[in-house]
Amino acid sequence: MRESWPIAGRFTISRGSKTASDVILVEIEEAGFKGRGECVPYAHYGESLDSAAAAIEGIVPALESGLERAELQSRLPAGSARNAVDCALWDLEAKRSGRPVWELAGLKRPGTIVTAYTLSLDTVENMAAAALKHAGRPLLKLKLAGPDDLDRVEAVHARAPKARLIVDANEGWTPEIYARLAPRLKQIGVELIEQPLPAGKDEALAGMTRPVAVCADESCHDRASLPRVARRYDAINIKLDKTGGLTEALALKREAEAAGFKIMVGCMLATSLSMAPALLLAQGAAFVDLDGPLLLARDRSPGLVYEGSRVAPAEPALWG
Repeated sequence: MRESWPIAGRFTISRGSKTASDVILVEIEEAGFKGRGECVPYAHYGESLDSAAAAIEGIVPALESGLERAELQSRLPAGSARNAVDCALWDLEAKRSGRPVWELAGLKRPGTIVTAYTLSLDTVENMAAAALKHAGRPLLKLKLAGPDDLDRVEAVHARAPKARLIVDANEGWTPEIYARLAPRLKQIGVELIEQPLPAGKDEALAGMTRPVAVCADESCHDRASLPRVARRYDAINIKLDKTGGLTEALALKREAEAAGFKIMVGCMLATSLSMAPALLLAQGAAFVDLDGPLLLARDRSPGLVYEGSRVAPAEPALWG
């Protein structure tokens, strides 16, 4: 099922702007129980609502014949379509068994976590105003784009001096911009620089000083990405729409931690149904960016409960 959720205003990154989050909702029913999952197809990764819907529809016969999560991993590639189905199967198993997903996955009972709050890319003046409005939040994430970014970060820091800062260039910098900005961002107190260079053109990072930890987002999708991002990045951003669901995301987190990467858990701009499984993954992560519902004009009901920037685990009525 395709759905469109309006954004509160306009959300802008280095690649463009959007005013709505277009998602696909998957529901799998069995013996009176229903499991749900949500995904956000991403054009930058060669996906569309049509292509994701076609991929999901293509495995409906297998699902009707009892396809399980383990087999799903080889039936669909990593990406948004598999994410929605994988999370729906986790939810269905939880509903059938009467056991929460965290227990089924062998995880510890989840607790509340603090999420970053994202400031959309804008003029220096508008980002400063947004920072002042959200100065009480403990962690702000700034969307950046290029030459004026130092001014943006300095303005945000001046308006929200107590907030920890992370920045995300969304592949919008060059090696020269990175080399110039990174030491200055360190002085300001920025704790993480997310995807400064384009994926596939980030080899320069291996030979550059990284005064601030650098995080791979577009460069890291699943476990197959880890050998390539080694020596170029200090952290990885795990998103369920990239890994193809919670199953692969949990495996990626284990391998990345063993390899010495810091873990960030992020999201596409989506509803609480997308955030709910990611909250299990986010337990213990160094950085969490699961603020999607906070940026929407409205959310699912029931949705996750946010108290400022702190979010509680999902109730079973939502997922898991």
